[in-house]
Amino acid sequence: MQQHTTARIGSALSLLLIIPFASQAQQREETGDGWGLGIGIAIRDTLYAGEKNHVQPFPYVRYEGERFFVEGPKIGYKIINGETFTLSGFVAARLDGVDTEDMGANELAVNGIDRNLLEDRKATADAGLSASFGTEAIGEFELDVRGDITGTSKGYQASLDYRYPFEVGPVTLIPGVGATSMSKELANYYYGTLPEEVTRGVVDYKPGQVTIPHIRIAAVLPIGSKWVGVAGVNVDRYPKEITDSPLIDKDTDVVPSVFLAMIRQF
Repeated sequence: MQQHTTARIGSALSLLLIIPFASQAQQREETGDGWGLGIGIAIRDTLYAGEKNHVQPFPYVRYEGERFFVEGPKIGYKIINGETFTLSGFVAARLDGVDTEDMGANELAVNGIDRNLLEDRKATADAGLSASFGTEAIGEFELDVRGDITGTSKGYQASLDYRYPFEVGPVTLIPGVGATSMSKELANYYYGTLPEEVTRGVVDYKPGQVTIPHIRIAAVLPIGSKWVGVAGVNVDRYPKEITDSPLIDKDTDVVPSVFLAMIRQF
């Protein structure tokens, strides 16, 4: 159960991956690498029918070297590491799983679903490539393409993001916008009904390929010479193909997630 609860905070944790703009840029210039260790709390609003809001503490680990890096659930290698352009290969945990016991039996029944006939949606792992281009004047564009390497969903996704950091006193604000396009295999696994469930009598629903836009903002505040406080908000807007799923809360199309973290840099 705990594994699945942790998985549902994936959108909140993904915000921490934009911290390098503010919290470690100077350290990388001075030493060529840097560690960050911390702890935080993430909160995600409900998405699935009857699902409760999740409040989850989490540890955070970050390492950035000349080529190798670790960013929370993501480990990668910089194939091209230029001043304005970076191309990286990586493997990363996909933290989108959900336990059927976290859904509401009554809410699913209203949608015509017997919860006992459902399967858990598992957290999995992806491999992919990410390319980023940016300068202080224009901000940063990032393209991320990744696919399931566990054979669970057999799906893939592509994300395009833009963010522009700026300083307000001691605080660095990092607003951004973007969108994630999921293949039909990936969207069907997490938001549709599975073949084995349909065989048991569950309605056959498949959203197909979908695009989920999002907006986000993070704030980074240095605290002394080694500590940094980070806060962020991410808002996903789910399309009709997902919100029409019998697994999804009918009043849900906008899903916010937030996090707060304290990180020590080494």
